[in-house]
Amino acid sequence: MPVSRRLLATALVATAAFGLAACGPDNSPDQSAKGTTAPPAATAPATSPATAPATKGAAPATAPAGSASDEPEGFCTHAPLPAGQKWIYPVKGTSTTTLAYRDTKDACGVNDVSFEPVGADRTAAFAPTAKGHLSSVMAAPKDVDLAGVVKHINECLASPHSEKGSYPCSAGDYKVAVDASGKVTELWERAHS
Repeated sequence: MPVSRRLLATALVATAAFGLAACGPDNSPDQSAKGTTAPPAATAPATSPATAPATKGAAPATAPAGSASDEPEGFCTHAPLPAGQKWIYPVKGTSTTTLAYRDTKDACGVNDVSFEPVGADRTAAFAPTAKGHLSSVMAAPKDVDLAGVVKHINECLASPHSEKGSYPCSAGDYKVAVDASGKVTELWERAHS
């Protein structure tokens, strides 16, 4: 009885090995166990970045960097914004008349480009008709008036991971639109997971 179990186990192992040998590393069905497999197609790094689909209120990020070991991995630059728009990071001091913020620079992120605050605090006046668009991975997007977006910014600056304020906080970066006079007319919060 033990001999037949060994024979059965040997047969199963041989069958599994043959099945694995029949397909190459890319599991192409056209490869065979006869040793006549075609060499895998060569892949070259992309010469121009592809962009990921855009989400409402957020700029699409570029595709991950190539596979060269000296290049950063992940999503490292955001897509160009229309004239008059930029990414900022609000700071304390924002009121219904003035946005206090820091400029940002792109940084590599795993799932999307990241924005890091840089430089000194700056201010820009709000246009009287300014409006905001709040985004969160925990709630549906929400359009708010100027008072609502300022309240949200200040709640999130006071308690960045709060879910109890007027709306769940995200990571803090916003895309803003500025008119010809330099006044902020619109803000889009960027949702983060």
